[in-house]
Amino acid sequence: MTFSQKELTTLLEEAAELGALKAFTLAGLIKPYLSKTDAYNRYGRRNIDRWSKELLIIPIKDGNQGAKFRLDRQKLETIAKTSNRHTYLRVDD
Repeated sequence: MTFSQKELTTLLEEAAELGALKAFTLAGLIKPYLSKTDAYNRYGRRNIDRWSKELLIIPIKDGNQGAKFRLDRQKLETIAKTSNRHTYLRVDD
C-alpha cells in the first residue's frame, strides 16, 4: 500500500495528537474518562451509540444503581481518528 505525502502527514499529525493525549492523561492534566453526555457532545450521539453497538467502546458504569456511565477518552479519540467507515458503508463489487 502506498500513501501520498498528504496521507502520511495526516497520519503523523493524528499519531502526535494521540500521543499528546496519552501524555496529558498520564501526567494527570486531563481526566482519562468522559461522561457519556460529554462524549455525545464531543463526538455526536449517533457515533457513540454506533461505536457502542459495534462494541468498539464499552461504557463503564460507576458504582451503584442509577450511577452514570463513563467512557475511556483515549479509546474514543482513537476510534474517532480512525476511518471506520467500513462498518457502516457497503461497497458492492
